[in-house]
Amino acid sequence: MSLSKTQTSFYRRLYVAHLIAAGTASVPAIMQATGMPRRTAQDTIAALAELDVRCEFEPEPGQRHNVGHYVIRDWGPIDPDWVAHHADRLRQALGYD
Repeated sequence: MSLSKTQTSFYRRLYVAHLIAAGTASVPAIMQATGMPRRTAQDTIAALAELDVRCEFEPEPGQRHNVGHYVIRDWGPIDPDWVAHHADRLRQALGYD
């Protein structure tokens, strides 16, 4: 099954939100888990707001140069249990094997 650009974008956002919620919560960690380029990971995190998913960066105390991790503060209209339950399906559909 081939995904449309809209499906791919939506699935990618859901999967990245799931990764962040599960503790894979930095751009380098997301890159490692998915194989996506840095810019794609950064853009995907920024695009979560378009789904009304509130994701915020928490800097590590005392660290410089944006050292820290992301946190999902509010899932908005998205059911995080559904996403967690279907995470493997999303990962496979996106080719993040």
